[in-house]
Amino acid sequence: MTRRCVLLLGGSFDPVHAGHVGLAHYFGTLLHPDELRLIPAGQPWQKPGLKTPAADRIAMLELAFPNWPMPVVIDDQEVRRDGASYAIDTLSALRGELGPETSLVLALGADQLANLHTWRDWRQLFDFAHLCFAARPGFSMTRDVLDAEVAKEVARRLANPPQLRSTPAGLAFIAPNLALDVSSTTIRAALAAGGDTGRLLPAPVLDYIQRHHLYQTY
Repeated sequence: MTRRCVLLLGGSFDPVHAGHVGLAHYFGTLLHPDELRLIPAGQPWQKPGLKTPAADRIAMLELAFPNWPMPVVIDDQEVRRDGASYAIDTLSALRGELGPETSLVLALGADQLANLHTWRDWRQLFDFAHLCFAARPGFSMTRDVLDAEVAKEVARRLANPPQLRSTPAGLAFIAPNLALDVSSTTIRAALAAGGDTGRLLPAPVLDYIQRHHLYQTY
């Protein structure tokens, strides 16, 4: 029996940008998941004081992922949750919803790998999902600045895409050549200043931002 695979991409999405889309596309192409699930943050503990309403961030997500080869689901559980959002709570809830046999793959950027040791119960994340990281060209866990315990834990769990698909959770994968240096902070500043965001934003998202006059006071 073929195991169901769900690719998870979470974030503030304030706004959703080309880096988010590129990350989902890369791991989507690699894993051929049965579903892409987007999880906008409610009040992430590391980024307090989100100013953009959840309704706008969700609306932009709906515009950023058209015509994908798999179903795209926007999961608003963190938006509905009271208090700070923690990945461990979200993954636990998803495991309860999707069952013990589904392969859950959480896609993360290189910055999140560097900060993983600061996440609540970070080791327990592997109990619920696989963790996939996008790293810059030339990345090496021996040369880059990583918490020693994170480096050790990730190294012992490294696996290939077929292994991720064939097991529910507990493995890690690093894409060592995925350069996605796109910053939401930089984009918001450019939008506030009336600057050119180039190709950093999907065209429908930029149109939404302009029509709704978002980020003009950042």
